[in-house]
Amino acid sequence: MRIVQIVGYKNAGKTTLSCEFVRELAGQGIRVGTLKHDAHDFEPELAGKDTWQHRQAGAFLTAITSPSRTAWVHEQSTPVEQLVARMEAKFAQFIVIEGFKTAPYPKIVLLRTEEDVDLFELPNVIAAVVRKPNQAVTDIAEAQVVPLFVQPDVQSFAPLIAYALDVLKSYPIRT
Repeated sequence: MRIVQIVGYKNAGKTTLSCEFVRELAGQGIRVGTLKHDAHDFEPELAGKDTWQHRQAGAFLTAITSPSRTAWVHEQSTPVEQLVARMEAKFAQFIVIEGFKTAPYPKIVLLRTEEDVDLFELPNVIAAVVRKPNQAVTDIAEAQVVPLFVQPDVQSFAPLIAYALDVLKSYPIRT
């Protein structure tokens, strides 16, 4: 099983890139799991719907199922390692993780501006994406020996995805 993390600050394009990875991998017939970190208390279901009402009434664990899917809501935080293990147990062949910056998996960092260069300090950065190239970001990427992809829009992440998939074939996780 392979894992890639997509990390960056708010509105950097993490979800867009995560979805592109999923489309590419699923298109190759690969079973892809995704994990998303949200730093805020999110609402997994619209207010007023049945499982939302169950949670509001005090349910600690809630599930909803249909003929095609099941969703669980557990009122506790879960470490990323446990989530990865559960994905692996469910036979995911590839996991795309959005967020969880400090987790030890191979990462692609998304830089909105040169102010986001602290993301190069995270463990296991394999590539960086910047919307507008600038010398500060280029210099740090070169010093870190991290390839820098310029992606002013989301028209084609193909070169980045191809690069990342090639690197991940033999990438050792360093903690």
